[in-house]
Amino acid sequence: MPNTPVEDFYKAKILVVDDETAITQGLKRQLNSRGYDVQTASGGFEALRLIEDNPPDLIILDLMMPDLDGLHVTREIRLKMHSNTPIIVLSARGEQSRKVEALDLGADDYLTKPFGLDELLARIRVALRHQQQVGSTPVNATLPTVIGNENLTIDLSKHLVIKEGHELKLTPKQYETLKYLAQNPDKLITHQMLLRHVWGPEYGNENQYLHVLIGQLRQKIEPDPARPQYIITEPGLGYRFRLPA
Repeated sequence: MPNTPVEDFYKAKILVVDDETAITQGLKRQLNSRGYDVQTASGGFEALRLIEDNPPDLIILDLMMPDLDGLHVTREIRLKMHSNTPIIVLSARGEQSRKVEALDLGADDYLTKPFGLDELLARIRVALRHQQQVGSTPVNATLPTVIGNENLTIDLSKHLVIKEGHELKLTPKQYETLKYLAQNPDKLITHQMLLRHVWGPEYGNENQYLHVLIGQLRQKIEPDPARPQYIITEPGLGYRFRLPA
């Protein structure tokens, strides 16, 4: 019988929080077989106790729970525990507004039920890799100044964007938007997060500004703006930046 593949982050501690026993036990079995160390909780209060007693490396958190829902748990983790542990929220179809609220509260990613195991494993790897990069960078360390591939390069030290050997002329807001997305590769950045970062803390609901700006950016950086490779839309939520291999 073939060996079960082991994930990149062997023995990373994952807390799965869901009031459906079939989901927690199923995920525990599947994730354990891939080398993860899995704890489960059936509700929000139990989850917060476990997080405080034995902090996990990543949390998979259902939004709908009877005692303390995922929004309250996310808020407690981010605001009161001051923890930057990655959180992947699980939502049912039709919970778009709650999903957006969870992401704006500090959740890192989401999955809509029902979801495939391969998709979950990919989201786990991205979240842990991003956390590892952030956590392993000392405060005074020099961060990477060049992001990109052979077709698109973003030179942060020189404020330059090069596409296929030619410098692109970006407006300040276009450049700041691209920079923010590129510094968080594969991570879902919500409309509100992007608006507040680029336009200022008083913004958050002016999504039409983003639609226009992202459209302009795609015209400049994408090989085919109608089929974007770099700036990927998450409908109703925000955007991800990806570098094609």
